[in-house]
Order: sequence, then C-alpha cells, then structure tokens
Amino acid sequence: MTMTGEEHAKGLTGPWWWTRWRSAVLDGSLALVSAVECGAEGVPFARDAGLPVAVGVVFGVIAGSVLLVRRKWPIAVVLVAIAITPAQMGFLLGVVGLYTLAACEVPRRVIGALAGMSLVGTAVVTFVRVRQDMARGDLTLGDWFVPFAAVTTALGLTAPPVLLGLYVGARRRLMESLRERAASLERELQLLAERAEERAEWARNEERTRIAREMHDVVAHRVSLMVVHAAALQAVARKDPEKAVRNAALVGDMGRQALTELREMLGVLRAGEDPVRRAAGVPLVAVREAAEAAASRAVVEDGPCLSELEELLGQSAAAGMVVDLSVEGEVRSYAAEVEQTAYRVVQEALTNVHKHAGGAKTHVRLAHRVSEIAMQVENEPPPEPGSASAAGLPSGGNGLVGMRERVAALGGVFVSGPTDAGGFRVSAVIPAA
Repeated sequence: MTMTGEEHAKGLTGPWWWTRWRSAVLDGSLALVSAVECGAEGVPFARDAGLPVAVGVVFGVIAGSVLLVRRKWPIAVVLVAIAITPAQMGFLLGVVGLYTLAACEVPRRVIGALAGMSLVGTAVVTFVRVRQDMARGDLTLGDWFVPFAAVTTALGLTAPPVLLGLYVGARRRLMESLRERAASLERELQLLAERAEERAEWARNEERTRIAREMHDVVAHRVSLMVVHAAALQAVARKDPEKAVRNAALVGDMGRQALTELREMLGVLRAGEDPVRRAAGVPLVAVREAAEAAASRAVVEDGPCLSELEELLGQSAAAGMVVDLSVEGEVRSYAAEVEQTAYRVVQEALTNVHKHAGGAKTHVRLAHRVSEIAMQVENEPPPEPGSASAAGLPSGGNGLVGMRERVAALGGVFVSGPTDAGGFRVSAVIPAA
C-alpha cells in the first residue's frame, strides 16, 4: 500500500491490487462480515423508512461490501461509511475504513477532514437516537447522558482507528525508509568496493609502467653501448689487437655496471612493500594512499644524478660518438626525481643516437634557470644518410614514450622531432620545484 514504482510492481504477487494473497483473503473476510452486519441492520432501517425489507437488506449488503476495496480506494470507503451513518449501519465499515485511510499515503488534511466528518456524523446520529430512546421511556437517565453518550460514542468509533492507523502508517514508512537506506548503503559500499578495485588496478598498472620504464632506461643504454663496442671489436679484432682489447675491457665494464644497476633496482623492489597487496587488506583510505604513492614514486633509490652526466657522455664518446656538452646558468642541485629525470632524458636520447644515427655528432645542452632546468640533445645527420647503426640495434619504440611520461609526471614539457638538417632533436623543460 505504501510501495510505489518498480518495487510495487515486483511486490504484486496477489490478485488485482493486492500485494499478497493473505491481504486479499483478509479484505474479503472483512467485507463479508461487514456485508452481513449491514444487511442485518438494513432490516430495521427498511421498517423505519417504510421500504420493503429486501430493499434494506440489499442496500446494506452492497454498502458493507465496499470494504473489499479499502486498500485501493480508502477515501471512497470512508465516504460510504459516513453516508450510511444516519441509517445506523456500517460500524465495522467505518472503523476499518478510518484505520485504512489513516495508514495510507494520504495527506493529513484529507484524513482530518474525513475523520471530523465521521466524528460529527456519529455524534449527531447517536445524539438523536439516545434522545428518542429517552423520549420513549427506554432510558430513564438525566438529560446530561444525551451529549455524554453522543461524544463518547463518536470518539470511541473515530479516534482509536485513526490513531492506530496513523501509528501503523508512520511505522511502515519508517521501516521502508530504513530498508531504502540499507539498500542505498549497500549500493554505496558496492560502488566503493568497485572504486577500490579500480584504484588498486590503477596502482598496479602504475607500478608496472614505472618498473618497465626503469628497466628500459637502465638496460637499454648500457646494452646499446655494449653492442656498439662489440661491433667495433669484431671489426678491429684482427687489424688492431690492442684496440680490440680496450673495447673488450669497455664491454666488460659496461656489462658489470648494467648488472650492478639491475641488482640495485631488484633489491629495492624486493625490499619495498607492495602497495597493492598492502591495500588489499586495509580500508579504502589505504588504497587511495597506495595509489597516490605509486603515482608519485617515479624514482628508484640511489638513482643517477646530473653530476654523473659527464661520465655518461664519456661512455658514449668511448663508443665512437662525437659528443659535446654545453652548460648555461649557475650549476646547482635539484630534487632527486628532477635530477634523475633529466639524466634519464639525456641517457635515452644518446641511446637513440647510437641506435638510429651511429657516428653522428651530437650536441648536449643543459640550461639552469631560475625556476626550471632545460635540456636538449640534438644529433647531426649520420655520415651515411639513411643508414642506421652498423651494430643493427633493435628499437621497441618505448624510449620517447618513457621520456615523455617522466617529464609529464613532474609537470614539465617534452618535445621531440626531426630537424631541418636531417638530424633529430629531443628537448625537455622540468620545473625545479
């Protein structure tokens, strides 16, 4: 009776407008009892009105049967009960109708108006009936009993069903409100759980991307130089044994450096606690913190810094690259993630020169500004246009993507592309703060 919309449609398991068969049986039983009562009370009504007894009985049965529709049209039931009050019939109809009306989703002003009409009608009819009985001598009480009986009867037949109906209706609405709040809370919890899973997956992907980027930066440069030196070693092994020995020593040193860096990185990964696993057993706030930590942690402990840039250029020069470095502005230290990102950008740019423009002269420019640091790596066209490195280094296409991600994570700007002279230029600007 208080359900609406989709929930009401799902709750309809009984016939017609009843939600359940039990409700239909109850209303049918009440209507039957009310019809019998009104039919019996229709006999004296027909005699007093000078009508045939059958007419009074049929009228009473029809009026009492209206109680069958009390759940669908409670206002109509109460109006019928008020209408037949002068005929002194329909007491059960009036009581049940008022209770149903008060328990329904009907405006309070309508309930008050119909309850007042029923109260006044019952009081007037009782007053007239008691006064007639006293006039005939059936009652020998004083005149005070007439208004007392009228008021008491009217209140007794009107107030209890209305108050009980208001209580039941309020309790039903409260229960439905609690159920709706519980359902809403369940939906919110489910949504939060889904968001937690999404954040955990996002944190997991961030960790994977970060690890892949670090592995690429650590391995690609060292291995590229090793491949270049190995190719040079193969070319001069028979012609210049001393140079072959030096190249072999360089290859060994670079391999050991690559292994050292990989070992340090793997040690950090093993020692650090996995934020995704940790977030699986803690509240949602920890998941958010883990996601933020995964997004903000873009460096590995003991990572490279700008002070090691000359050593990096020296390794490329040892591999046969002609590279020059120019520094502008006052040299100063920056945050660890800023220095590591700047170092990685230069390192990856030099690796790309080894891969795609072997033997080309390369210019590295570093500018220390007031609130930012800028770097640019530009290579001239290779000695043989259209040819890549003689070592045949493979390219996975992840170098420029990784550089752009690193710079963007710190709020910087990254630009790369070919030059008009046929070379390639990589530029990045990173905020100092």
